[in-house]
Amino acid sequence: MTFNDIFTSNFLDNFTSVSILDMVIALVLALCIGVFIFFIYKKTFTGVMYSSSFSVTLVALTMISTLVILAVSSNVVLSLGMVGALSIVRFRTAIKEPLDIAFLFWAIAAGIVLAAGMIPLAILGSLVIGGMLLVFVNRKTNDKPYLLVLTCTDETVESQAHQLISEGVVKSAIKGKTVNDSSIELNYEVRLRKEDTTFLGSLKALAGMRQVILVSYNGDYLG
Repeated sequence: MTFNDIFTSNFLDNFTSVSILDMVIALVLALCIGVFIFFIYKKTFTGVMYSSSFSVTLVALTMISTLVILAVSSNVVLSLGMVGALSIVRFRTAIKEPLDIAFLFWAIAAGIVLAAGMIPLAILGSLVIGGMLLVFVNRKTNDKPYLLVLTCTDETVESQAHQLISEGVVKSAIKGKTVNDSSIELNYEVRLRKEDTTFLGSLKALAGMRQVILVSYNGDYLG
């Protein structure tokens, strides 16, 4: 084959460039791994609102990546055209959860590895990644953060409340303070001692304490 033959394209020749058996095996395995990624995402989702369309997208991405790499690996001209076509694509969908990025790259990488013929790597790698995510994402921890919101009348009550919070929780840090003409609003991030919330009653009993609110907080959203 000469250098010019590489860039000579014949439609009928391309028809048999990838065998039917290779296509079927690659796409079926891509579907299986995509469904596996789908279930791992569903089991490890910790965001505010679960998106079923994003889950299906992970399956589709795995199969699409496999399809693209199968085509590119069989034709140099097509690979150059594919690079040019993908370079003008702009994705505007915002990724709200950092972990979603890992799932997107996982789906794409699994499809690429499958199409490259590295089937054991794709299967074993997906099993290891899925197991790691199940262990670490679903790992329970006692050091769960909470957001404590207090509304009091003056700085004297604020000082008393700060003392009670320090004694009633394992760890606390003030995240915000708003001072109005008639009230002070304080936002604390606290770590409870064995889920003990009895100190909230002591806070509410303070003279001048108007409101005490405790909500679950993971650093990104309230729940």
